[in-house]
Amino acid sequence: MSRFDGMTVLITGATGGFGRRAAERFAAEGARLILSDMDEGVLSAFAETLDVETAILAGNVADEELSEKLAALAVERFGRLDIAVNNAGIAQSFVRLPQVPSDEARRIIEVDLLGVFYALKAQLPVMERQFRKTGKGGAIVNIASVAGLGGAPKLSVYSAAKHGVVGLTRSAAAEYASKGIRVNAVCPAYARTKMVDDFVKITRATEAEAITELTRGVPMKRVAEVDEVIEVIMFAADPKNSFMTGHTLAVDGGISAI
Repeated sequence: MSRFDGMTVLITGATGGFGRRAAERFAAEGARLILSDMDEGVLSAFAETLDVETAILAGNVADEELSEKLAALAVERFGRLDIAVNNAGIAQSFVRLPQVPSDEARRIIEVDLLGVFYALKAQLPVMERQFRKTGKGGAIVNIASVAGLGGAPKLSVYSAAKHGVVGLTRSAAAEYASKGIRVNAVCPAYARTKMVDDFVKITRATEAEAITELTRGVPMKRVAEVDEVIEVIMFAADPKNSFMTGHTLAVDGGISAI
């Protein structure tokens, strides 16, 4: 029996690097999936590749109503919500703070911070009701960033948003620890996802130049592989880790050790 057999797992940003691979891994371990991302066509095509029960709902996590609908969909379709991976996020232009356009800053806060706030606001009551009825709440994994654990030059707004995600994670964990709900954050450094591709486009650098810049302060001198981050997401979600909550799990090649 797999560790996630029969569990309902909600994943936002489900067609991106972390989200897609997380969905594949949870599916391989027997979970039922609720998947969300912006492009309904891409989302639908991806869902068809998964050999498990899957429901999809396209939308923008900056829209509070989407989070409400996703939590309701989990209950309506599968009867409960066991695990949520709040993964959706966007990148920032790699520039000093005064050069960040205000509309871009607003969009980053809306997606990367408020998107997680809306998700928690919808997911926590569902899991609390489950706990009251069955004695089993759930686990929430927020995808933050190593930029949320310290300063991040030329990523000021993104860093601020991810610091906010860490704050939400710790606060929610403390509020709901006695309700059978665990809330943890995974904090990756740069990994080989679309966000690195976006960085290349934004900076007009070659991929090699971009990787050199992105790994300048990384003791391991490389970016993370997607599966290295996914392993930690699965670890945080695993019901066997039932006494772990409120943690920020850095997957950063040693950055946070310096």
